[in-house]
Amino acid sequence: MLLVQNVSKVYPLYRTPWDRIRELNPLHSHGLHTDFWALRDVSFRVERGEVVSLVGPNGCGKSTLLQIVSGILQPTQGRVVTRGRIAALLELGAGFNPEFSGRENIFINGEIMGIGRAEMERNLPAIEAFAEIGEFIHRPVKEYSSGMYVRLAFSAAIHVSPDILIVDEALSVGDAVFANRCIRKFEELREKKTTILFVSHDLGLVKQLSNRVIFLLNGQIQAEGEPKHVINQYIGVVLERQKAYEKQDGRPGLTASFRHGDGSSEVAEASLLNNTGRPCAVVESGETVTVRVRAVFRERRAQPMVGILIRNRIGMDVYGTNTRIEQVESSAIFEAGEEMEIDFTFECWLTPQQYTVTVATQHPDGSSHDWLDDVITFDVVSQRVAAGVVDLRAKIECRKLAARV
Repeated sequence: MLLVQNVSKVYPLYRTPWDRIRELNPLHSHGLHTDFWALRDVSFRVERGEVVSLVGPNGCGKSTLLQIVSGILQPTQGRVVTRGRIAALLELGAGFNPEFSGRENIFINGEIMGIGRAEMERNLPAIEAFAEIGEFIHRPVKEYSSGMYVRLAFSAAIHVSPDILIVDEALSVGDAVFANRCIRKFEELREKKTTILFVSHDLGLVKQLSNRVIFLLNGQIQAEGEPKHVINQYIGVVLERQKAYEKQDGRPGLTASFRHGDGSSEVAEASLLNNTGRPCAVVESGETVTVRVRAVFRERRAQPMVGILIRNRIGMDVYGTNTRIEQVESSAIFEAGEEMEIDFTFECWLTPQQYTVTVATQHPDGSSHDWLDDVITFDVVSQRVAAGVVDLRAKIECRKLAARV
């Protein structure tokens, strides 16, 4: 059980380090700092065996709250009550000594949690098997990759039979195999009535694993309740902020992780539309959606191609196509200043997780006019659970056969 009562955390902010010292002078009648409230009057309760996720934009107080619950930070006001052993994975390799081997750090981690060496010896084979880092278990962790780091840290945290597990974005570093393994472990811990509090920006994962979601904004609870309703509110806030930024910036709101091309045409709009034609960021598995791409030509071009590419959250290509593959003939020639709009409509039979869409306008030889990586981000949700990235909705027939003599 976990109880958070009226927790607040304030940090004094100084213009210069010298002001911190000057403020100690009793002759100063007023402070030289301003108060920054990372958290303000946060209260909630997590019951035994419940999985609760914290969502919200960067800087909203999620990590600060997890550190307070874990006992790393003390709240300015309020209190946290926990019952049982707490295992926390808050930062990549937090608590690991880089000079010690993975094996040595496992035992140190156990001692910190009050677990005897004999018990950790019994847990060690399971920890090694789950982390799957091979002989690197005997090497100093400073030699580990980020993926190896997080695999070992996560494995060490979950194999000590915690009553409360606290995780901050641990699954964002691992590969697809490790991420699926962690999801199965989460479900196993939930069946064992382990209380789980975790932070993730993967909204599909949040919906899949959580019993309840808490939306933090500016250090306060903005919404709390059923995952799909709270996440819809969160997405609404994100979209409103993006619209405000676009209006202030005065440019189309296309933000790509990487953009390249010769600029002979420019993608002016890339949007994901639901089956009613409205922009969306959350899609029900199987729902008909449309990726709309609008391009403006800066130079005269003949027989341009337009394409899309869907990737999952670890960057694996899931599906891609273009107007040439689909044998869609665009107008032969576009003059400078003319526009082209292309709709890619399909049934989105993807499994619940987060995806991105890359869009591009291209020459007939495949070289780019304008290529925008990961310009659209969306989440797929479903009541069904399926492995991989595609839900093929298999029809299953089960028959009882007579024993063979």
